[in-house]
Amino acid sequence: MKNSCFKIFLIFSLAVCFLNCSDDNSSSSSGVSDLVSSSSVESLNQYPVISPSGYFVYADGSVKDASGELVGTFTEGTIVDLAGNIVESDIVKENLPYFTGTYIVAPDGNVSLPDGTIVGTISNGNVVLGDGTVVDLSGKPVESPESSSALIEIPTLSSGVEPSLESSSSAELECDPNTGNCVTPVESSSSMQEVVSPGSDINSYPVASYKDLLTQGGQGTGWSSRYWDACKPHCSWPGNVDTTSEETYQAGLTTARNCNINDVEIPTYTLSKDISEYWTGYAGTTSACTEASDGGANGAFTCTDMAPIAVNDTLSYAFVAAPGSQAACGKCFHLQYNGGNHANDIKATHKALKGKHLIVMASNIGHDVEVGQFDMMVPGGGVGAFDALSTQIGVSKDQLGAGFGGFLTECQQSLGWDNTVEAYQNCIIEKCDLVFPNHPNLLRGCKWFAEWYMAADNPTYVYEEIDCPQYLVDKYKTTINTTKITDIQYRSEWKSYTGGDL
Repeated sequence: MKNSCFKIFLIFSLAVCFLNCSDDNSSSSSGVSDLVSSSSVESLNQYPVISPSGYFVYADGSVKDASGELVGTFTEGTIVDLAGNIVESDIVKENLPYFTGTYIVAPDGNVSLPDGTIVGTISNGNVVLGDGTVVDLSGKPVESPESSSALIEIPTLSSGVEPSLESSSSAELECDPNTGNCVTPVESSSSMQEVVSPGSDINSYPVASYKDLLTQGGQGTGWSSRYWDACKPHCSWPGNVDTTSEETYQAGLTTARNCNINDVEIPTYTLSKDISEYWTGYAGTTSACTEASDGGANGAFTCTDMAPIAVNDTLSYAFVAAPGSQAACGKCFHLQYNGGNHANDIKATHKALKGKHLIVMASNIGHDVEVGQFDMMVPGGGVGAFDALSTQIGVSKDQLGAGFGGFLTECQQSLGWDNTVEAYQNCIIEKCDLVFPNHPNLLRGCKWFAEWYMAADNPTYVYEEIDCPQYLVDKYKTTINTTKITDIQYRSEWKSYTGGDL
């Protein structure tokens, strides 16, 4: 089977020849052999992307041909040759394949040989070949086909940036010398049973580069509200994603994960409870936000590891309810905060947030959400019109803050509307510690709002649609309903499910 990279087969053949046949060891510092300096993909910056014309575009902005010769530079989406002439323009690096020296990795996660033959897919920073063998990006085996991790489906990346297989809870800050991007360790607690989904440790993921929307512009401007009702995500319902065919189901990243009251992932849908020998159908697992007998404590909740998380001081990830007129399940957006407020009532908190970047993924679709608005999922942000959170964590609803606005709104009411950033942060953190002490993911997300988000109330931003980073894909994509067909039996309650066979 061939892919679109076949058209530059000759260029890659030259590159492979250069890599394998050159006798000039000194060329490794400036030639194409830079591509294979490491088999661990810590960032997209480690490997050059391949332009539509077959040039190798490096992270430092240099552009080389297949022989390793410098032929130009890359800046702001344009390749300029050494004479200053524009060679290619409108290039988006995240949408291009990259070359590891052995394989071509396409943006959809397919992995090909230089002749265009697809040989496997990316899985957690390595290549899963057609026979199940797992190799690194240089082609060296890393585990046998029989190993348990080779059987786990790990979602492929939509942007071409792949995580490293290894992670460390004591990882030190690592920065790319070309871009300045850094991965900041974010510790997690194990004081309760939490969801462990593919790639749970954010330290195992690379940090992509995102443009400065405040200076370069985006698709539009908008504002962010907040909530956390703990209900089954809108995108967990099979009726809210494209199940026309297996292809469309996979292209839409299947369905969003949901969990039981104990934070264990459960099916997003099963066989209907009304099946008979004459009729078979599917039904979504009932939301915990319904009063049905199979809802409430017996039903499906938002998985707590979908709470916001900081990547570093200026970049974070989160899930949102996106406007139904603008977005679909599984779409991602890059927001950069501009220091404003939706009501034009700018406070110190909004100014403190200015310039930071938030990458959000739509796990819910809000048909009451405005175009450009993203209703961010933040523990302690208010439960809104529905409430499964008090059921899930065993507290009264009045401990969760104002229904609309959550802890910050209560802190504004007690401290006044023009207090310091630090005062609001301390007030929110105190409430986070009081309500979520036994729920590390919720506690992390609640404190994130105070510490990283600077307790900003309905801030404004410039935004653009982007490909999703792998971390968000892994947190979003169900690991149970991995195909549109299921034979999982209906259950009247899911709270006793502890994982394993269904």
